[in-house]
Amino acid sequence: MEQFAQFSVDQQRLYGMLHTPDAPAPATGWPSVVVLHGFTGNRIEGHRNFVLLARQLAARGVACLRFDFRGSGESQGDFSEMTVSREVQDVQAAFEYMRRQPGIDPERVMLLGFSMGGLVAALSLASVNPHRLALWSPALPELWLRHLRGGLLPPTVTDYGGWPLGRAFLQEVVRLRPLEAAAVWGGVAHVFHGDQDLTCPPAYGVQYAQALRCDVTAIPGAGHTYDSLEQVDMLHRETIRFLAGA
Repeated sequence: MEQFAQFSVDQQRLYGMLHTPDAPAPATGWPSVVVLHGFTGNRIEGHRNFVLLARQLAARGVACLRFDFRGSGESQGDFSEMTVSREVQDVQAAFEYMRRQPGIDPERVMLLGFSMGGLVAALSLASVNPHRLALWSPALPELWLRHLRGGLLPPTVTDYGGWPLGRAFLQEVVRLRPLEAAAVWGGVAHVFHGDQDLTCPPAYGVQYAQALRCDVTAIPGAGHTYDSLEQVDMLHRETIRFLAGA
């Protein structure tokens, strides 16, 4: 079953889609996963990746919540207000929402983050303590260093290809330590990364895997957004194998 989801953070509404299996929930409730989109992304993601993944998970008995961060997709707020700290707050609210849904096992809510969503996921670990963690092509803060020309913060909003990138985001992101957050968590994790990713190099995924003390699966030939049917199929198949094994 698919139904629209909504919850609030600081009086701003976040919108998403909740996918649940069609079969009756087991006595302990379904395991579930909250998925986090990337920088300038949304709850659908490229090639409908999140939609397809959520439907496949539901068919395997795993519920899924995909939602738009504040300032992205259909959620309220403006992108110029977006910071990683705000997105961590959104993740916390999403977990609270998921854990109180009928038929959901509150002890087996997992987390998946793509690109900047992977960075946000790592920084959310201490507060939401997911049952399992999956990272797709996770970003590191140095990805945004090129926007600090001469090491200086822009005075106001930066035009990022038509997106109003706020000064607060750049001021904060270079100070973040997602690898340190990952290293102290100690839970079950897996990293998936395209071996031809030019946006978030494969070395990023290796660093996360080392911090998490987990395996990393390379998707052969894949760039950042997994741009072939074969790559998408492998990404989904291996991700579901990991999450459904919970």
